[in-house]
Amino acid sequence: MSTSPAHVSLPADQPVLRVMPMPADSNVHGDVFGGWIMAQLDIAGAVPAARRADGRVATVAVNAIVFKKPVFVGDLLSFYARIVKTGTTSVTVEVDVYAQRQRLDAEIVKVTEATLTYVATDDARHSRPLPIL
Repeated sequence: MSTSPAHVSLPADQPVLRVMPMPADSNVHGDVFGGWIMAQLDIAGAVPAARRADGRVATVAVNAIVFKKPVFVGDLLSFYARIVKTGTTSVTVEVDVYAQRQRLDAEIVKVTEATLTYVATDDARHSRPLPIL
């Protein structure tokens, strides 16, 4: 029985965000801060939410977040976001994050998954209905 992890590959669709954490985003051991990852999750989730809202959105909830594996300085992170639910004014998005470890063996691991909810807002930052599709 093999003890090596199963091969993981990136999803076939395009990521909404790709970013590489730098030393300023980590602690003294090179582990990237969870708060930095959360900020990137919020940006990535807002991309499809703003498209669906055809404009401005505001984050109203981080429904769930799971840090599955550590993220290191130099990992290339790919954020994949998809809408899973819409309401009258709200859009709920799931975001999966994969790290491509920048080492000789080019390992890919799923590091984080989250669900966030956004609300469409007008210029005065009040909620507004989503456009009808």
